[in-house]
Amino acid sequence: MPHKLSETARGVYIIAATPFCEDGSIDWPSIDSLLEFYICHEVNGITMLGMMGEAQKLNDSEAVELTRYFLRQTRERVPVVVGISNAGIDNLAKLGKAAMDAGAAGVMVAPMPGLKTEAQIVDYFRQVIGALGPSVPVVYQDYPQSTGVNVSIDCLYRLFDAHASLVMLKHEDCPGLRKLSQLRAACGGGAHRRVSVLCGNGGLYLPQELARGADGAMTGFAFPEMLVGVCRLFAAGKPDAGEDLFDAYLPLVRHEAQPGIGLAIRKEVLRRRGAIRSASVRSPGPRLDADDLRELDWLLERLQERLSGTNRRAAE
Repeated sequence: MPHKLSETARGVYIIAATPFCEDGSIDWPSIDSLLEFYICHEVNGITMLGMMGEAQKLNDSEAVELTRYFLRQTRERVPVVVGISNAGIDNLAKLGKAAMDAGAAGVMVAPMPGLKTEAQIVDYFRQVIGALGPSVPVVYQDYPQSTGVNVSIDCLYRLFDAHASLVMLKHEDCPGLRKLSQLRAACGGGAHRRVSVLCGNGGLYLPQELARGADGAMTGFAFPEMLVGVCRLFAAGKPDAGEDLFDAYLPLVRHEAQPGIGLAIRKEVLRRRGAIRSASVRSPGPRLDADDLRELDWLLERLQERLSGTNRRAAE
């Protein structure tokens, strides 16, 4: 039986890019190589059809076909979460069923844009979980920068307490460190059940989030080995070493996190690392120019220099 997502999930659930050919069609062979790239870097799980996976650019039939192919090629080596956010609950439920039938560990849902009150948020997730069924594990994606939907700690725990199938929060509110601390405090003493919390936002705040009680990362930085390494070091009680490793990659983390162009940078790095054949972003989307490419050359050269220095110091 496929692994089912639960409140105990920890580590790195990498957000998968969606590879496209130059003509905008899905690059199926690159899905195979991308999966092997992620798995060989020892991620704990993979999330597909996230916002940075260009899910909004796929039509319904493409999303189902891609999901089935992705899960078939993964062969249950790691759990896979499928993003199914959609303005229509029927469409959302259809993709969710296809994902679970194909072997997904769970699904991820962001609240529909336009929800203004917490009563509306609660009712929306009541409808979503009713449509999916109580046996489908669900990740709540809290990303108000994109959805415009702000949710309080109290409202989140109303949802978690009401729906046992809500097992994880993808925490992307920004600034969100205080919210994360409040979330962990709310489940202290048994007042509420503890759910898994994985953090996004490109990994920009990962060390601080781990220190405040996050269980790991759910983001798509093009060097998954950094995310895995930092999470493992924090889990092993070595936060200083985790911070040092994170610091080596920080200029590239910051560079990849640029609004608008960040996805094109991420895909170009994945291409250079042999994970995908083309850095194409499906239209409409950004393309890197000569100056962008020269900047990236420089940042990657600097990263290698820093990593060499870090490795020398670790060996001394």
